Amino acid sequence: MIRRIIEIDREKCNGCGACVRACHEGAIALVDGKAQLMRDDYCDGMGDCLPNCPTDAIRFVEREALAYDEAAVKANMAKKKTSVSVSTLKAGSADRHGSRVSNWPVQLKLTPVKSKYFDGAHLLIAADCTAYAYGSFHEDFIDGRTLLIGCPKLDAVDYAEKLGEILYANDVRSVTLVRMQVPCCGGLELAAKRAIAASGKDIPLSVVTVASDGRLL
Repeated sequence: MIRRIIEIDREKCNGCGACVRACHEGAIALVDGKAQLMRDDYCDGMGDCLPNCPTDAIRFVEREALAYDEAAVKANMAKKKTSVSVSTLKAGSADRHGSRVSNWPVQLKLTPVKSKYFDGAHLLIAADCTAYAYGSFHEDFIDGRTLLIGCPKLDAVDYAEKLGEILYANDVRSVTLVRMQVPCCGGLELAAKRAIAASGKDIPLSVVTVASDGRLL
């Protein structure tokens, strides 16, 4: 039958996995570091994956494809859930300190400008190094916040412009910036301040500085 279904451009795909997480049917997986539609009959043609792709690598096409099989999707998802549960049991107490990250991707240069995880969010912008320098980063900073990370010294992007677009397009309630006590992190702080000003919104900003020995200054 001819029906609407997604098509993934492997050249544009950066392998972030955002579409895999957005697909409620489990139709997409990462193969050799690239997103791939695994089965036509798992794709319902609704396109929840499209707005989550930061590189616009996914589009709709009309082509010959198997009909969407809801029963097969439910069976597959139940199988995956059972597999995850077994893995969690095997992990035991080793999983007590698992990730508190609730959004993906977390790299500022990869995240989409408009996303549901930004609406009503308390945004956490962190320099790459902070999670390594400060041992309780997950417990003290990520809980209850939407995370974005970056390094102005390594990424050749205008953080201020991207952040400004995010703040303008979404209902962000507050911004917490965690940086290292090094000069290059000053660029991240400046970008956040410029972005808030450019958004035209009165968004509170809190800046936390981490010393190289892990102390909060």
